[in-house]
Amino acid sequence: MTATLAAGVGLLALAIWIYLLAGRGGFWLARERDDRDEAPDPAAWPAVVAVVPARDEADVIARSIGSLLAQDYPGRFRVILVDDNSSDGTGANARALDDAARLEVLTGAPLPPGWTGKLWAQSQGVARAAAHAPDYLLLTDADITHAPETLRRLVAKAEARGLVLTSLMAKLTVETWPEKLLIPAFVFFFDMLYPFAWVNDPRRGTAAAAGGVMLAKREALEAAGGLEAIRWKIIDDCSLGALMKRQGPIWLGLTRRARSLRPYAGFGEIGRMVSRSAYAQLDFSPWLLAGTVAGMAIVYLAAPLLAVFGDGLARWTGIAAWAAMTLAFQPMLRFYRCSPLWGLALPLIGALYTAFTLQSALDTWRGRGGQWKGRAQALEGAG
Repeated sequence: MTATLAAGVGLLALAIWIYLLAGRGGFWLARERDDRDEAPDPAAWPAVVAVVPARDEADVIARSIGSLLAQDYPGRFRVILVDDNSSDGTGANARALDDAARLEVLTGAPLPPGWTGKLWAQSQGVARAAAHAPDYLLLTDADITHAPETLRRLVAKAEARGLVLTSLMAKLTVETWPEKLLIPAFVFFFDMLYPFAWVNDPRRGTAAAAGGVMLAKREALEAAGGLEAIRWKIIDDCSLGALMKRQGPIWLGLTRRARSLRPYAGFGEIGRMVSRSAYAQLDFSPWLLAGTVAGMAIVYLAAPLLAVFGDGLARWTGIAAWAAMTLAFQPMLRFYRCSPLWGLALPLIGALYTAFTLQSALDTWRGRGGQWKGRAQALEGAG
């Protein structure tokens, strides 16, 4: 690489990071949190039904459903668990909680063509919830545990702001060093792709949601066509966010009140989690894949390479770009209570996520894309 070309690449990388820091909704500041600007209690508490799809979640289902049943919600509230053909006793473990007044466990029907498994299970729960005429549906995952005030604060925010969808990015498990390396970055990249401030701005078209915790206005969901309108979508949460934002304002933020119960055993497990949907995010396009790989190389890899091996202007722009990305990562690292030194590893993290994205494309081309709990998902547009 000539000195002029190296300097040009360095300037481009630095310019991109200046834009990301200054012009992308302040995504990196992690300011959208459910514990800031909390809403007052509504005059009357609306009825809510929680719908929980579960497939082979026997080890965590009692803690997850138990935390829902322990909500301090003042209004009418019940839980519907849809046991999605589990083979490990998930349904039996849930029934053992013995709260028939508020908990109903459904055995899911076989997956029909054209649906992803999670959305099919959710749709059955939503259909059953209609008998209770709820004002809101709490769509939450079977491996999430909720603080007692989670639902109460969610509903208060939704009612005060007239939201049709209120979503929380559940705090993921960060204990092992592979988790510390990759999990905060997962949320950082998600926020970069869908800046929460833009998602929460009704004037902008950016829409997203986090599937672990989503409070949906039932009438708005029905007006949008229900879950059937997105039945094939692998990235179901962001698809629901886009669907619901056409009906009214939505809100997405970070939380410590809802936490994942699912640890990640190592790089392989985290990689499979990312690969399951990465190529779908690119609309299964080889051209977008090629552009993404090239972009990731410039945005994340060029800076440290130029900082170490470059000369003159190329080296200084590389150092500046590396410093900028390290700075950008700090608020998310603080939220996850990780050492700020992990920020220096963002180029390595970017390389690993690029590899996960390539693996996602390979899995799709081999007919194994979207794998979840031993079942391939619908792949609309794949090819």
